[in-house]
Amino acid sequence: MEQIKWVWNYMKGKRVVFTGGIFLTILMNAMRVINPLLGLRIIDEVIVGKNTEPLIPLLIAMMTVQLLRLGINYLMIILMEIASTDVMTRLRRDMYETVQWQDYVFLGLFPTGNLMTRMTQDLDRLRHTVAWVSYQFIGAIALFVSTFTFYMILNWQLALCLTAITPFILFVSRRFVKKIRPRFLLLRQKLTDLGTAVTENIEGNRVVRAFAREEYEKEKVEKHNAQFRDISCENAVITAKYQPFLDTAGQFLMVVMLIVGGLFLIKDLITPGQYMAFSSLVWALSMPMTMLGPLLADLERYTSAGQMIREVVEAKKGISDLSGAVELKEKPKGKIEFRDIKLTINGASILEEINFTAEAGSTVGILGSTGAGKTSLINLLTRFYEPDYGAVLLDGEDIRRYTMSSLRRNIGLAMQDVFLFSDSVKGNIAYGRPSLLTENEEAIKKRAVQSDADNFITEMTNGYDTLVGERGVGISGGQRQRIALARALAIEPAILVLDDTTSAVDSETEHFIQEQLENLDFPCTKIIIAQRISSFRKANLILVMDKGRIIERGTHEELLDLRGYYHKIWSLQNNAGLEAMNEPL
Repeated sequence: MEQIKWVWNYMKGKRVVFTGGIFLTILMNAMRVINPLLGLRIIDEVIVGKNTEPLIPLLIAMMTVQLLRLGINYLMIILMEIASTDVMTRLRRDMYETVQWQDYVFLGLFPTGNLMTRMTQDLDRLRHTVAWVSYQFIGAIALFVSTFTFYMILNWQLALCLTAITPFILFVSRRFVKKIRPRFLLLRQKLTDLGTAVTENIEGNRVVRAFAREEYEKEKVEKHNAQFRDISCENAVITAKYQPFLDTAGQFLMVVMLIVGGLFLIKDLITPGQYMAFSSLVWALSMPMTMLGPLLADLERYTSAGQMIREVVEAKKGISDLSGAVELKEKPKGKIEFRDIKLTINGASILEEINFTAEAGSTVGILGSTGAGKTSLINLLTRFYEPDYGAVLLDGEDIRRYTMSSLRRNIGLAMQDVFLFSDSVKGNIAYGRPSLLTENEEAIKKRAVQSDADNFITEMTNGYDTLVGERGVGISGGQRQRIALARALAIEPAILVLDDTTSAVDSETEHFIQEQLENLDFPCTKIIIAQRISSFRKANLILVMDKGRIIERGTHEELLDLRGYYHKIWSLQNNAGLEAMNEPL
């Protein structure tokens, strides 16, 4: 019942359409008793009574009823399809929006394959349930009720004899539902596991090939595939155990009709026409009973699919705009302040006592070993994570005061792990500012020049119109990084963040990019995360991080004078003496 209410809420705007489809379903099935009633008159009045006068009108009426039923059925199918498709569209939209606005914690709980299965197969199963299973289930009930009512009017004794087996069918159906429900939930989970495994293999195909792990991955997918197959077969066996009871009960009605109905006819308790009407509608009692098993199985499939969909749609929202958040209507100056920041993720301490200020237009370099918390700083600035304590300020205001979309539009991100869309090179560069594609393509080229990407782009087959494969397949890591840098520059952000963006380029290219960044034609605050000190040697402030804390800070010269961690790394990178390798931190 809860699932029905949930779907009903999503039918807003199409409830009249769906209700109309259900009404037509009931009407169409209720009309099935009309022709047997007309046939009764043909038998009793025309054949037995030997009166041919009403024959033609009765035959015309029977044909008219049948044509009306066909028309109603056609209209009903259209209405149910409209309602079900609308529900599926609304749910897919809400699921997509939920995923788009969720934080990294949510995405860690729901892998890509898992979400894809929920947004495709589960939604299609829901649509099938709304469009067809509900129609068949309601139709079966309407057919049974209308036929039973018709029987009771004709001869209530014979009607009760024919429906005496109904309690047994309900008992078997209840047992079946109780048995099959957890099995479908398990089957749905196995399907999710299979989808996740296949998606990971596709996304990580190059890694699989690089390490020659094709056979291992094949066995892993086959394992999930076999588990899904086994559960499916077990569910089919359970259905096969119960379905014969329902089929037998339906066939048993024919035996009852022949024996009991025959006795009633012999004893003149019913007329030949009534016997014919009873006989012609026995299927209308048996079919709902026979269909009960498959319909209940489909409803249980819907229940499991609906549960999976609701887990996404109704997932607790992660980081979102605070009440009263305002739009950043003007480009900020770019002054950044991290004040008393503390961050924990899944119980693990990531950042502790982070305090620093980056003046507007300045350059901040961040150095530290893997896991020191460098990228976590950026995730706080873009509100991918929220601090447990403290605040991040932009031009003196807490960034939570602004809407996330307007905040992020003013931050240009170029990450080490570059994602390029299946689009043209210029489409990828203008991704954050699509108006450049139609208004100022020269600006696209300008940013490509600044990131030292123009040379290799112009050498491509179609230049800036060259299509880039998913994740940038077909170009090198350094080229992908330079396109990503051009993409970040194209939005002319107030804050430019480079997270190991030049790790895959040579020293000459890195030097060229540094010169371009020092002479940008728009003001911005630059945050540069890198392992090579040469990437931010001229920075106004350099932060050295270790285990989530800032252990050293200052300019390049000031940090060298400290002769600490920074000095040791600089010595190693500049071959300033083997003795530096043995200096304590």
